[in-house]
Amino acid sequence: MTDTMISDLTLKLDLTNLSKYQNNANEAVNDIKSRAGKKGQFLNWIGVLQETQLKNIDNLYDLAAKAKNHQYTDLAILGIGGSRHTTESLIKMIGKDSNIHFYSSVDSESFRRFISKLDLAKTQFLVVSKSGGTIETTVAYENAKKVMQEYLERDDVSDRFIAMTDVSAEKSNLRRLVNAGDIKLSGCVHDDVGGRFSIFDDATIFTLAFAGVAKEDVVAMLNSSLNAQKEFMNSEISKNPAMQQAVFNVQSRLNGKQKHFVEYFGDAFQGTTLWEKQLKNESLKAKISTDTNVGPGYLHYNAEADLDKDNTDSFFTFVYAVPQEKVTKAVLSGVVSAYSNMHPVSVVELKDLSLTTLAKFIEFKHFETLFTGHILRQINGDISTADDTAIPEVLQPNVEIYKKEVRKAMAQE
Repeated sequence: MTDTMISDLTLKLDLTNLSKYQNNANEAVNDIKSRAGKKGQFLNWIGVLQETQLKNIDNLYDLAAKAKNHQYTDLAILGIGGSRHTTESLIKMIGKDSNIHFYSSVDSESFRRFISKLDLAKTQFLVVSKSGGTIETTVAYENAKKVMQEYLERDDVSDRFIAMTDVSAEKSNLRRLVNAGDIKLSGCVHDDVGGRFSIFDDATIFTLAFAGVAKEDVVAMLNSSLNAQKEFMNSEISKNPAMQQAVFNVQSRLNGKQKHFVEYFGDAFQGTTLWEKQLKNESLKAKISTDTNVGPGYLHYNAEADLDKDNTDSFFTFVYAVPQEKVTKAVLSGVVSAYSNMHPVSVVELKDLSLTTLAKFIEFKHFETLFTGHILRQINGDISTADDTAIPEVLQPNVEIYKKEVRKAMAQE
C-alpha cells in the first residue's frame, strides 16, 4: 500500500494503474465545478452552505440558547434519513450524544420505548423535515405533541418543539405550523443541498450548540470543511485522496467486485455507519452495494464469510482513528493484513476525532461518492452536461417508488 495524506487524514491503498483514470478524474472535477452553486443541482453543500453558516452562526447559537432556556438539558430529534443520520453521525463521533436522542420509527411500541427513556421535564424536541410532510416525522411529531400535552396538562406545547424545515410555507407543512404558532422556534433546511449531504445544515449546527460545543470549534469545523473541499476538487489523482478512493472503488467494480464493505473500528462510529450507507446507496444506486460495520465486534460474525475462499465479489475499506494502544494496533494490523491477502483493501486513517479532522473526513466521503458514481457513468457512456438535470449521484428518484405505494395504502385505510 502507498500512503496519500492531507492534513489530519491518510489514505492507504495500492496506487498501481490509478493514473490511467486521469482523464476520467479531469472530467468529473470539471463537471462538478461547472454545476456547484447553481440552482437545481443539489450541490450547495460545496462552499455555499458553509459560507452561509459562518454568517449565521450567532443566530443558530442564540436559537439553541433560547431552546435550552437555562432548564432543558436533553434534545430528542425526530427525523429520518439525512434529517437524522447526518447529525447523529457527527454528534456521536465527537462523543456529545449522551443527552441527544434520535427517533425514526412509526410503530407504537417503538415510540413507547423511546418516549419512556426521556426525562420529559428536561427534554426539548427537534423536528427535522425539508418538506414538512415526511410521514414518519409527521407521525412522530403528532405522538410527541400528545405526550407533552398530557404531561404538561395544557394544549399549547409550542415552547417544547423546534422545527427545521423549508423556509417557505407553500412548500412545508411544518413551516405552516411554525407560522401558526404551533411551534415557537425554528431554523431552516437549506435549498439545493440534499439530505445525505446536509451534515452542516441548521439541524446539526443547532444540535452541536445545544450539546455545548464551543462556537469557535464549530467555526473551525466549517473552515476545515471549506479547505478540504478545495483539496478534494483537485483533479490530479496523485494529490487527491478522495479521487484515489473513488478510482479504487471503480477499479474494484470493474474487476467484478460489487459489494463494498466499509469497516469502522471504534464505537464512536456507530452513527456514521448509517450515514455512509445512506450516502453511498442513495447516490450509487445498484452500481455498487455498500454495507457498513463497526469493529472489532463484526469480525465475530462476518469474518467467516468475508475470508471464505468462495467470496469473490467483495472489496473493503477500513476506517479508524490512529490507534494508541498495543492491542488495538495489533488487531487493526492483523485484520487489514488478513483481508488484504484475499480482497482489494483501502485504509482511511484519521489523526483524531476532533471537529476539524472529522470535517475533512466528511468531505472525503462526499467527494469519494460523487467521483465514484461519475467515473462509472463515464465508463458506461452515461454523460450529461450542466444544462441537463442534476447528476444522478445527488438525486434519489427510486425512493419515491415506495413512498407512492405508502400513500396509496394510507388512502385505502
